[in-house]
Amino acid sequence: MGKRIILAIVFLSLSTAGFAQKSKQAKPAPTGERVLWREPADIESRDLFNGPGGESMKPDLSRVTFIKDQAGGGYSINYRVRDGKGNIWVAKLRAEAQPETAAVRLMWALGYMTEINYLVPCVRIEGAPTSSVKKCEGGGFANVKFEARPKDVKRLTSWQWASNPFTGTKEFQGMIVLMSLMNNWDLKDDNNRILFVPKGSGGGPELQYILSDLGATFGKTGGFMSRSRNKPEDFAKSKFVEGVEGNRVKLSYGGKNTGLFANITVEQAKWIGSWLSRLSDKQLSDAFRAANYTPDEVQLLTTTTRARISQLVNLR
Repeated sequence: MGKRIILAIVFLSLSTAGFAQKSKQAKPAPTGERVLWREPADIESRDLFNGPGGESMKPDLSRVTFIKDQAGGGYSINYRVRDGKGNIWVAKLRAEAQPETAAVRLMWALGYMTEINYLVPCVRIEGAPTSSVKKCEGGGFANVKFEARPKDVKRLTSWQWASNPFTGTKEFQGMIVLMSLMNNWDLKDDNNRILFVPKGSGGGPELQYILSDLGATFGKTGGFMSRSRNKPEDFAKSKFVEGVEGNRVKLSYGGKNTGLFANITVEQAKWIGSWLSRLSDKQLSDAFRAANYTPDEVQLLTTTTRARISQLVNLR
């Protein structure tokens, strides 16, 4: 009995020592300036075709190889891939690839922190599993969104819609209005991410609060059976601003986290509308062209988006 007690004490001591050693080795969470939005002083000249990564960060498509299935349990199929220069990307297949490409460009143009992505109309991915998604010439995959995974950027935890450092600010409220403008019905915390950028535009480290999944856009909001994604005709037919009650804007929104839309003031809605109004029709159409929509779809999406911007600007 005594030996057992001694052994138990020795085991407990070793376990405690091991735990203490692991605790000492644990790295502290990265810190930096928290950023959701930064004033886009150059908004009128921003290139919405190439987006936040510009021409220089486009993937090298000379050879794209499959690394692994980026299983996420969501609607889309996601593969981690390596391009011809050895850069790592997450390739998103299926219907969310197009609208997310356009949505990121609009958010970036307005000053919000975003991912870096590009839509590739047709690409072969060596070693990728056989999939039922739309194919293109040479057995490639059609309309694939490439999302960058820069080596120096760390992807941290998700952030919450209901409670975050920016709750109640005009920048946060403006982003909620933008979600309604794009008919993004999938506002769940899992689609949000904090990125640690060691050297942001301000020079120091940043914790960038981004929306990491904007695929459920440019369709219509609503219940499980009625909502859609990547349906320009649905987007064009749906309502946006229903009216004003007191100093609150009523937005036509059906989806997750509807409570976020209860306290949008006229001033907040007009604030984001004023930034949107500074984008030209060419910039708007460039965002949709970058997502490989047809010319007719680009025209429909651009016209509808412009009409929605006018609704915000003309709020009384």
